[in-house]
Amino acid sequence: MTTVIPFFEQLQQHTKGAQQTMRNAPVFTACAKGEMSLDAYICFLTQAYHHVKHTVPLLMACGSRLPEHYEWLRQAIGEYIEEEKGHHEWILNDIQTCGGNTKDVRANTHQGKVGADIELMVAYLYHQIDRCNPMAFFGMVWVLEGTSVSEGGQVATAIQTTLKLPDSAMSYLKSHSELDQEHIKMFEGLMNQITDPDDQQAIIDGANMVYQLYGQMLHSLPITQSLSTSTAAA
Repeated sequence: MTTVIPFFEQLQQHTKGAQQTMRNAPVFTACAKGEMSLDAYICFLTQAYHHVKHTVPLLMACGSRLPEHYEWLRQAIGEYIEEEKGHHEWILNDIQTCGGNTKDVRANTHQGKVGADIELMVAYLYHQIDRCNPMAFFGMVWVLEGTSVSEGGQVATAIQTTLKLPDSAMSYLKSHSELDQEHIKMFEGLMNQITDPDDQQAIIDGANMVYQLYGQMLHSLPITQSLSTSTAAA
């Protein structure tokens, strides 16, 4: 008798290589060694803002493109939207507490500009939803929420300890590492209901692409380098 491997487990297996490449980013070692700089943390938050602000629009776009037989999944997306609203504003609050220039970040100018990797990641997801297979969006969910659960809590604690930051500077990382614990359980249940091979492959491909692009952003963080002094302007 053939054993059917649940799709969530398949997703983990088929994205393990890309996941490890992302985890090799120097930022994780820097955090573990207490060498994370404030500039690098602000840079990370800036790039987080530029993809998190698209989470709700992407969810809405994905939901609108799903075929009728995925109505049950569309209902889950509706619940997810309610939980994700306004999270990009949490990031701006963290940046401001750290002394970063939130005006530049919101306006996408100067030191607050989106990097090429995150811009391409977001564009890829919109393209998949609009022109290819909207199920690819769930690949991003696996990458970001899976990383938040596995790494987010430890990274947040390390950064806060190293930089002696108040809780008000850690709302994005800390809240997501806790909130995403519940999300991953829900996500696993949803993914295990996906049986169409084409949709499964779209999710796997989406996850591998997001691991690559998000990982490139993490690899490019200026761990010990200084950014322009304009970044530190309140």
